[in-house]
Formats: sequence, C-alpha cells, structure tokens
Amino acid sequence: MKKRIYFLAGLPRSGSTLLANILAQNPDIHVTPTSGIVDMLVQVRNAWDRNDGFRATDRAQSDAAKEDVLRAMLEGYFARIERPVCIDKNRYWPEFLELASGILGGRDKVRVIVSVRDLRDVLASFEEVCRKTSVFNDVQTDPAVALKFKTAQGRVEVFLDAAQVVGRSYIGIRDALTRGWASSMHFVDYEELTRQPKQTMAGIYRFLGEEPLEHNFNQIEQVTYEDDLVHGFRDLHKIRPQVKPQASKWSKVFDDSVFQSPIWKQVESAATFWKTPRKAK
Repeated sequence: MKKRIYFLAGLPRSGSTLLANILAQNPDIHVTPTSGIVDMLVQVRNAWDRNDGFRATDRAQSDAAKEDVLRAMLEGYFARIERPVCIDKNRYWPEFLELASGILGGRDKVRVIVSVRDLRDVLASFEEVCRKTSVFNDVQTDPAVALKFKTAQGRVEVFLDAAQVVGRSYIGIRDALTRGWASSMHFVDYEELTRQPKQTMAGIYRFLGEEPLEHNFNQIEQVTYEDDLVHGFRDLHKIRPQVKPQASKWSKVFDDSVFQSPIWKQVESAATFWKTPRKAK
C-alpha cells in the first residue's frame, strides 16, 4: 500500500463524526465521511466467485487476481488524496476485518478506531433526532416497521433490530471481539472524548503508531459532510465547533413506558458492553 490506511467504525451517535474532524486537523491525515468502499469491496468479492469466467479459471490464479483487484480498489479509492494517512469511515467495517486483513497484507496491519457510547444515550440521541426531523419532514423508515415506528418504545425496538442501524453496529462490534480482533480495535468512549479530548487523542495516536498532533479542541472545522436526509433524518452528522462534555439525556428523553419494557432491560444489560471483561470459554 502506498498509503497507511486505517478504519473508523463504531456505534452511531457516538461521536465518530466529531472524531473524524478532529483527526482531519492533522495535515498528514485524510478522513472520509461515511464511505461506501467497504460495500463495493464486498460486492466485488462476492460477485467474483459467482462469475462463470472466474469459476472456470484455475482456482489459485483466480484467487490471486481477486486479491490484487480488491487491493487496487482500496488503493484507487484514495489515489487522489495527497495526505499519507487515510482513515475510511464506515460503521460496518468490524463485520469484514478478515477481508481488510487480506487486502492490507495481514492482521497486524488492521487498525480500527471504534467509537462507542452508552447504548441508552445512543437511543436517546436518535429519538431526539427523530423528533427534530418530524417537525418539517417525514421520518423515512422501512414500510414493514412503519406502525411500530410511531411510538418511542417502538422506535427503540426498530433501532435495535439486527438489520437496523444500532443493532447491526452493536452486533458487528461484539462479533469482531468474538472472532479475536480485540487487539486491532481501539475503543473511543464518547464521554471520555468530550471530557478528556487531549488524553483520548494521545491514545489514538499510540494505537495507530502515528506521530501525535497538538489539536485545537475549541475550534473544530467540519470538513466531512453528508446529506443526512439520504438517511431519513436531519443533522445526523452535524458537529459542534467546540469539544465539551455532554450530559447524559436518556433518563429525560424517555419515561417509564419505555423503561419498563423488556427491550429496555436488554439495553441496560449491554449499555457499556465494551467495558465488560470477556471470559474465555
């Protein structure tokens, strides 16, 4: 690889956009907004083995060519970037770390920054975004869950579904740990990032093995932009220009109708899952 490529993943509403724009202050680092390159890599990987021409080719030759093509795709994605370090942001990278290892040339090359936040506040943040969006826009969702999405409790259940944004991210991170990728993942707690940004960034640079930078946490310029209405919401990726501690909101956003539900009991049991020591079987 001509560039040093790392990944930024994690839970939604956990400060990954803020973190991306802090990192972008470094003149050596380029950080993408939410990127689609992992989806393209997976589609090519899967389609390759379904193509009759490649299936009829010598298996070793076909596999070697596929590896070269996938590596060229990732390199080509950043070919016009002049900065030597590129960080690709997509919350679903933990699902495909074996693929990343194959492209980058080994497990020791895989480095994933994983932003996390108390799941209760992740859900409360989404609920606030839903309410804000609904003032002048229709909150778009899968028609199959449209009725459930009409209540706060229903929205919690939808977001936590394995096929939905919070549930899929959570499952992907947990499963990556199960698959043995813990040493390749660096968790960045949203609360720690906003309370102790200097120490948090120092930890990230140590993990990446990159030269640290003295960041300006009082004037964060947003350089990554996304059209959030594509995702059905307003201001999903809009950041504050100054890093400040943010008070927990879940206890004020929801009430007992949510807190007494079975789904909330599950949320509470996994709220800070990244802090729970994993026991070997």
